[in-house]
Amino acid sequence: MARSGIIGVKAHVARLKKLRGPEMTREVGSALFAAGEIIQREAQISITAGAVSGAKHRPSAPGKPPNNDTGHLAGNIETVQKAPLVVEVSSNAEYAAIHEFGGTINHSGGTPYFMRDGKPVFVSNSGQGAHHALPKTKPHDIKVPARPYMAPARDAKLKEAQKLVQRAVNRVVKRSKSTE
Repeated sequence: MARSGIIGVKAHVARLKKLRGPEMTREVGSALFAAGEIIQREAQISITAGAVSGAKHRPSAPGKPPNNDTGHLAGNIETVQKAPLVVEVSSNAEYAAIHEFGGTINHSGGTPYFMRDGKPVFVSNSGQGAHHALPKTKPHDIKVPARPYMAPARDAKLKEAQKLVQRAVNRVVKRSKSTE
């Protein structure tokens, strides 16, 4: 009686093991990190493009990425490999989230100010100076509209990121075929 079976089963099992092994993790992890860096750059560019710092700085329109002023927000966006197949792109600036999502700041008041051309000019509480004699703000809410920059960067670069990961998978698959 003839034996039946699948021809090349050992080679097929070896190939499957290779596809889920460390080489795949290394290639895909590297592609994910590169994709994160692409998203990071897009977010940074969206903040810095066309922005003016200093006295001529103007906030961006609600719904648009924040305009760069000091560079702190854009400079604190980073890509971190949290695990072999997990990458995080985030900003560590203390005001990153309120720019991305909007919100309300409950200000406790007490900030010294003076008026110039009908507009308040806020003065630091620290150091020496005549700020002690100035009027101080009362407690108040400051509403900050959303000025997203991370989600739009992710959305703009999603297809490019997916292609990087797909190419990494394809490279490992191709190499696994050549070692059969």
